[in-house]
Amino acid sequence: MPKIKIPHKTPRVDMTPMVDLFSLLLTFFMLTATMRPSEPAPIDTPFSVSETPQPDANVMTMVISAEGKVFFNIDNGPDTILHFRPKILEEMGKRYNIQFTGDELRKFEKYSSSFGVDIKNLKTFLSAREPSEREKLEKGIPMDTLDNQLAYWVLYAREVNPAVKVLIKGDSNADYPVVKKVLDILQDKNVNRFSLITSLEVVQVVDAKK
Repeated sequence: MPKIKIPHKTPRVDMTPMVDLFSLLLTFFMLTATMRPSEPAPIDTPFSVSETPQPDANVMTMVISAEGKVFFNIDNGPDTILHFRPKILEEMGKRYNIQFTGDELRKFEKYSSSFGVDIKNLKTFLSAREPSEREKLEKGIPMDTLDNQLAYWVLYAREVNPAVKVLIKGDSNADYPVVKKVLDILQDKNVNRFSLITSLEVVQVVDAKK
């Protein structure tokens, strides 16, 4: 009696679920990812061999351009419900007798890039519609002896968020007196620990046996 041959079917791999999952993940990352804000001035950072990563939250950054302008930035902390940025701006407003509206506070909170504007011109800066209008106002944070606004930004940032870490991003061609002035302000506000943002330099390892 002949054997019954069982038909063999070629297995078929259905890629539809995988494609759907990939599309879902891609959409999720596109909606939740945040673009790195552009700096108000081009900064050519010096090189170093340190690979310490830059923290994502609780960061206060001071940017020093080659022209000697100083820009300031502070993030909202690890949770956006903390609203650190508008709280800091409110404190600055009290110091300079400037009343910021709710809409202006929200605009300041959403403006994630560094800024170098006199507090007296910040209302005009926030209401500007074109980047060119903002650029005209960005002459650097005042930090002279008569009106040291940078010192107050540092003070209120640390009062609102005591866990904040200080980063300095300076151009390699920045004048030393400007850098020293920023460091003096930090020390005056009892900030003795800070990190420098640099570009990673590739180091070639030479074999001594060759």
